[in-house]
Amino acid sequence: MKTIVKNTLSLTAFTLVMGILLGVVHYVTAEPIRLQEQKKVEEAYRNVFPEADHFEDLEMEAPLADRLNEALTESGHSQERIDAAAQALDKENQFLGYVLTVTTAQGYGGDIQLTMGVAADGTTEGIAFLSIEETAGLGMRADTEEFRSQFSGKQVDSFAYSKTGASGDNEIDALSGATVTTNAVTSAVNAGLTAFQTLQEEGGETE
Repeated sequence: MKTIVKNTLSLTAFTLVMGILLGVVHYVTAEPIRLQEQKKVEEAYRNVFPEADHFEDLEMEAPLADRLNEALTESGHSQERIDAAAQALDKENQFLGYVLTVTTAQGYGGDIQLTMGVAADGTTEGIAFLSIEETAGLGMRADTEEFRSQFSGKQVDSFAYSKTGASGDNEIDALSGATVTTNAVTSAVNAGLTAFQTLQEEGGETE
């Protein structure tokens, strides 16, 4: 009986110590990880909207989040969501456009998350991936300048992809052998454009 009690106390003490150590490790590493993620997002913002001096986050809570989700659903983007939105501002705090972080569930290898810049006149400034795990040599070719640049500098309401060669500003060339990835990225960008149009209509208000 004494042995059982002793072993139980030892196990309890060990579990308690390990719990404390894990808590300490989490406390020590959580802030650096958060700062690294924040730095990654800020770099992506600057990549997709280089003309901006700084960015002002919008509060993604009700009623704004509800309006954006409703707009996505109505436009057929039920598999996409807007994770974050921010105003792009110049040095004088003049509004230049928005940066939007979009996640789509349509990727071949899972969720794809990207950020995109959209100027006030509706021109897509650029896109950058925050998370993408598609097939190497196929879908991962989406994360190349050659593919991403097809969305840049285009003032269109939505994009479509072509397997036979883009013939207009609203079309991009599909990735050969990676139609699923092409469709996912195009859907994410179009969801972002829908969110942009909604924000423009609402004036970017959060209340």
